[in-house]
Amino acid sequence: MALATLYCRAQLGMDAPLVTVEVDIGNGLPAFALVGLPEASVREARERVRSAIINAGFEFPARRITVNLAPAELPKEGGRFDLAIAVGILQASNQVPMADNNKLEFYGELALSGELRPGSGLLPALLACQQAKRSAIFPEASLNEAQLLSRLSAYGAPSLLAVCAHLAGQQPLPLLRFESPAAITPVDSLSINDVVGQAQAKRALMVAAAGGHHLLFIGPPGTGKSMLARRLPVLLPPLSEDAAQQSAAIHSLAGKPRETDNWLSPPWRTPHHTASAVALVGGGSIPRPGEISLAHNGVLFLDELAEYDRKVLDCLREPMETGEVSISRAAHQAKFPARFRLIAAANPCPCGHFGNPRRACRCSPEQIRRYLARLSGPFLDRIDLQVEVAMLPPGSLSGQQQTGPDNDALRALVAACQARQYQRQGCLNSDLQGEAMRLACQLPPQLAQWYDATLQALGLSARVHHKLLKVARTLADWQKQDAINQQHLSEAMQYRAMDRLLGALP
Repeated sequence: MALATLYCRAQLGMDAPLVTVEVDIGNGLPAFALVGLPEASVREARERVRSAIINAGFEFPARRITVNLAPAELPKEGGRFDLAIAVGILQASNQVPMADNNKLEFYGELALSGELRPGSGLLPALLACQQAKRSAIFPEASLNEAQLLSRLSAYGAPSLLAVCAHLAGQQPLPLLRFESPAAITPVDSLSINDVVGQAQAKRALMVAAAGGHHLLFIGPPGTGKSMLARRLPVLLPPLSEDAAQQSAAIHSLAGKPRETDNWLSPPWRTPHHTASAVALVGGGSIPRPGEISLAHNGVLFLDELAEYDRKVLDCLREPMETGEVSISRAAHQAKFPARFRLIAAANPCPCGHFGNPRRACRCSPEQIRRYLARLSGPFLDRIDLQVEVAMLPPGSLSGQQQTGPDNDALRALVAACQARQYQRQGCLNSDLQGEAMRLACQLPPQLAQWYDATLQALGLSARVHHKLLKVARTLADWQKQDAINQQHLSEAMQYRAMDRLLGALP
């Protein structure tokens, strides 16, 4: 047979469109043509495939070989097409019997020796393969990633020779067996009880965990802002299997596969304040996910928030609202999910001691304004909870150890509060929009009148109006109450520390 047809998948953002690999061997002078809009790494497959076939003990056909990667308008990159091309050449030259290629997809980069090497972005392709109800053959080194998919029919192979032996029925490859990993929280050694005092900040942390709200801690250095923030992951319940697979797929695209022993734990990302907009949001000539996408379904922690470039922070405004980021380039466009919890920590001024009763601030009002101006108003509006973390009273650190519910008990409370939200509206309170928000956050006429008057007196925007309602809804859910009352709204308004800080400037 002179024509073989196999299947692989390209990478286009989070999508993995099907690619048909057609291999034709015809008469003519020996040549190897690769068509179908291949990038440089795909064009180089000709040399890898040639050496791999010869070193695996097969004969490379001395004829005219044409490989077409269809559809032609879809860009192809990476070495994942090597295995499909090599098997296609061997089938078209009758060295390997034709298998039921319509039910198989082939992935893997070939070493010159014929061994299979893993590549990035395999998990989204395997997810699409699972949905198409095909079986996948891929490098044995990627078995850990593939084991996250419970309904995937797949085979891990060490080399091209092993794949050919499987297709010929001589030595079948073992079928992948799914083993459900345990939900392990890697930071479970941390406890919120490690933080001395700061009752309001701890309360805000619980509210942020329960409702999926963004949270900002602001206060002098050494008050426990970063300690509190780093304890948010221990409060979050494990991800669902679908959410965990989506997060793992994003990490696979970035070439940072998640560990199988903690893949159900929400992601935790902590980029340095020198990170660029591309590193944080994603981008590049070929779009790649950034930190906010790697934090999808998890937490993005920005320490020293005011040290970030203002333009970088403003890039977060749209993803914080929509839960996704769209990256457009001249030849590539891609969308990545980015539904994350932002938790941040900041000092109130350059020296850090503005408002500190025990240490004088050395900054002028103008210096403080310039420092805080790095956090734009629209960006701050999108942060639901803004909490002041004050200095502890003298002697607090030498007191007795803090006591309270352990991690498991707190996580169970957060999970119960979230379950109440999902049962009522199908999402967390932070994600409420439109009619669903109106129904969930409905206020009695008298309370609504008081609330509107209070917002007018404080001069808060319409976005803050909605944010406060969502926080109040979470406070009501935490107390297992069906309706929002004035106490919930009053507490939500207390979590606006930046407004009070800016108002205190002379």
